[in-house]
Amino acid sequence: MSEDTTGAGRPGSEGRLSLAGRFNSWRVAVRIARRDAWRAKGRSAMVLAMIALPIVGVSAADITIRSSQLSPEQKVTRDLGAADARLSDGDFGPVPIYQAPAGDESRMPAKDANSTASNDGTDNADQGEEEDLPAVDVPAAMPPGARWLLDANDYAQFKSKYGLLYSEMRELKAADPMARGIMDLDRGRYPEALDEVMATNAFLKSSGLHVGSTLKPHDLDRTYRIVGAYDLPNELKTVQLNALPGAFIEPYDADQTANGGAPYSRKSYLVSVPGDFTWQMVMKANTKGVVVDSHAVRLHPPAHADVPLFTAPHGGTPALEGSSSLRATQVAAATTIVGLSMLEICLLAGPAFAVGARRSRRQLGLVGANGGDRRHIRAIVLSGGLVIGAAAAVCGTVLGLLLTAVLRGPLEEFVGKRFGGLTLRPLELLGIAALAVLTGLLAAIAPAVTASRQSVLMSLTGRRGIRHANRVLPVVGLGAVCLGAGVAVFGSMRTSNTMAVGAGSGIAELGVVALTPTLVGLFGKLGRWLPLAPRLALRDAVRNRGRTAPAVAAVLAAVAGTVAVATYATSNDRGSRDEYQARLPYGTVSVVAYDGKDLDTVRAAVEKRFPVEHRADVSQLAVGPTKCDYGSYYSATSKDCGDIQPEVPKANKCPMNEDNAQETYTEAQRRAFAFDSRCASGSDSLSVAISGNSGVLVGGADVMHSLGVHDKAAEQALARGETVLFDKTYADRGSMMFKIVTDVNKYVPDGQEPVGPVKAVPVYVAHEGVKQTYGLVALVPPKAAADAGIRTIPAGSYYTTSRMPDSKERQGLQSDLAKIGTNTETYVERGYTAKNSLVLLALTLFAGLVTVGAAGIATGLAQADAEPDLKTLSAIGAPPRVRRLLSAFQCGVVAAMGVLLGSAAGVLPAIGLRRNERRLAWVDYWNGVSSGWAGQGKPHVPIVIPWSTLGLLLIAVPVGAALLAGLVTRSRGQLGRRAET
Repeated sequence: MSEDTTGAGRPGSEGRLSLAGRFNSWRVAVRIARRDAWRAKGRSAMVLAMIALPIVGVSAADITIRSSQLSPEQKVTRDLGAADARLSDGDFGPVPIYQAPAGDESRMPAKDANSTASNDGTDNADQGEEEDLPAVDVPAAMPPGARWLLDANDYAQFKSKYGLLYSEMRELKAADPMARGIMDLDRGRYPEALDEVMATNAFLKSSGLHVGSTLKPHDLDRTYRIVGAYDLPNELKTVQLNALPGAFIEPYDADQTANGGAPYSRKSYLVSVPGDFTWQMVMKANTKGVVVDSHAVRLHPPAHADVPLFTAPHGGTPALEGSSSLRATQVAAATTIVGLSMLEICLLAGPAFAVGARRSRRQLGLVGANGGDRRHIRAIVLSGGLVIGAAAAVCGTVLGLLLTAVLRGPLEEFVGKRFGGLTLRPLELLGIAALAVLTGLLAAIAPAVTASRQSVLMSLTGRRGIRHANRVLPVVGLGAVCLGAGVAVFGSMRTSNTMAVGAGSGIAELGVVALTPTLVGLFGKLGRWLPLAPRLALRDAVRNRGRTAPAVAAVLAAVAGTVAVATYATSNDRGSRDEYQARLPYGTVSVVAYDGKDLDTVRAAVEKRFPVEHRADVSQLAVGPTKCDYGSYYSATSKDCGDIQPEVPKANKCPMNEDNAQETYTEAQRRAFAFDSRCASGSDSLSVAISGNSGVLVGGADVMHSLGVHDKAAEQALARGETVLFDKTYADRGSMMFKIVTDVNKYVPDGQEPVGPVKAVPVYVAHEGVKQTYGLVALVPPKAAADAGIRTIPAGSYYTTSRMPDSKERQGLQSDLAKIGTNTETYVERGYTAKNSLVLLALTLFAGLVTVGAAGIATGLAQADAEPDLKTLSAIGAPPRVRRLLSAFQCGVVAAMGVLLGSAAGVLPAIGLRRNERRLAWVDYWNGVSSGWAGQGKPHVPIVIPWSTLGLLLIAVPVGAALLAGLVTRSRGQLGRRAET
């Protein structure tokens, strides 16, 4: 570097450089950095990968999430196609109604809502039937000049390759330009005749049929040919068929009506009008009882004051798409994870440039030996950060886009929804890329300052000198940990701002990073119990904390992001799983045959098709003559058919269920009732697979076994003829009372209960440890029912299976039941199915990718920096395997420390977010209690640590890094010149 150009070497020359001189100095520095990076391709590639890897994950997550978020125009197109509006019956009859702008909420005006089915209030009440509302003439509400398409839906069973498949049937002329966008044709063509249909790919997969197959409905004497396959962009997993209007629903409804049934089809109309379907046109259609979903109104909704539904008395409130607290929590979760990823970029770049600067120490010494001063050395190192940071930004963004494009199909199939396209937000991607460049510069500052302070002799000889431990940094780190944890705890317990949790978690993690050198030293005390190779690796890591701490911090940040996502997702899934009400134990089957004469045939069909291990038959209590069997519980019309229901003793009834309870009790009393066992207990009889009499069934001990209940004392009670009671709310001094209503259709004035005789049966209250009975309130032995003079009738059976019946077996059973021609309900408990969240999936995948990659690259850089030690081992005659083992354990030790610290740091933000959700849920609950509602539905927001994920990270990442390092390390190294070190 010429002294005449830069003034290098002259005292005070730094302050007298002209602007042109400074520019030339930086240009030369950038050129040197670029050539040095190109010459040391391996080291530069590793440094570039260190910065680019998080950019790949963050940019890919950003593109994936943005692509999954449909624009308003795309949402409307998937619902309405190219139509201007969708018109449908408001289900209130031909009377004026109010509706929300999107058409997702409607109601009658307050003055009309009080007078509904009957005008005289007597005839229909005595008959126990509701008056059928007259149909609305929807086409009559269309504006002049409108063109429309019928869109009708119905459900039926179709013969498949394996039996019968229950499917939705949709009649819509999908080939019409007005319908384009609602369905995506995958292969084949649209139906062109009444005997042609096309099927969703989900239907073809479940049925075993294909394009070109012949399709026959179970209860309609017609055949169809499948001419195409399509997908519903918003519902890829929906089983559906499409046909032209009039091809299926009209003859199907006619057939059902002829056989005593009633049409169940749902119809709407896609409408195209000259111009837009305005809000004024929507309100005009509302006057005729028609609900309108308008393309123009959806995109440009009217003001709140112009919507009668929102402003009229008792008009309701806008339909909410979700809880505001839930949306805030989701935003905070995403922000926290992205923030941790951003922090990780900074941490990953630090060790990369520190290693790179040490590897270029001789070159920097030559710059000083040829007249360069400290400013030039700093400029060269900083230019290296600029060059590699810019290259990493470009490569990371491009690779993130390619990764999203490659994974787009699997992601769409996983969540069951098509992207609107690869959505690129230039400003967001530019910000991510700019952060990589800025990170490169910031990460190079410390190495640049360190390199400029070293003497020329130390740089040329490769000596590192003596570095003293920083005593201030651990104190600052501990303070940051305490401050961040305090902010996160305060944010989760005292405020509604979930962003405080993310900010506190970030501060705490920075504190852990600052404490990393001290923590690495503490890890070194474990070396006394380790074998030779890992002990040498651990002591080397402790001795070279300046190299180890940044690498550990890099892995720490990557693991923290993964653990935070996994903890939040696992906790959220556990909450949904706990809320799921299983009707039976997993894999158990229940069969209810409403036509009792065919029950034995139905049972034989189930045992033929399913892998049955055991069968338990159940009955139910009956009232009235034999002609009332089954009909009295489902569609009774005879006045002498009655019902029998368990009676809750007055002392066990919840006070909040009394009339005028809100006025009778104070808010403090209502809050106390929320924890009263009378208000909190009670079985959900709706969840029982065979409903019986409000959860009461007749049977023996085998019924309990089928429901997974094993209680010897209860079995002995059944043998003695005692009823086993699983809900003590019904216990009344050792008995259970049944109220018999001899006429279920008799009109009873509001506020009064049906009057009838009461019968009692002796009960045994099951042990409190029996929690899960799947809605079974009581099990009455046949002897107890006979002693009480109560008649019983067969109701169905429970089956335990050796494995879960698959789709083919279920379709085969439906085919057999259809041949029998009985009215049968079959239920197979398939357990909870996790809801697939694309946001959490994307964050989890990309955070995991960054974790594994960061561990490998960070430990690889540590190995490159430790190359002189490996050469020393070779020089003193160490066996080749010691060199390989030492290299492997060096990488494994760094990865293990990073994973352990990162796991602890990542749990904090997820716990904070879940605690915040729990607090907000309880606030909503107590607000409901104060309004007069109490008892059921207490908030359940669990916090679950994903131990399997943590165990996998603690084992897989360190072991994987160690194995990789051992594989790529040469057993025999070559001795290099001292100048190359």
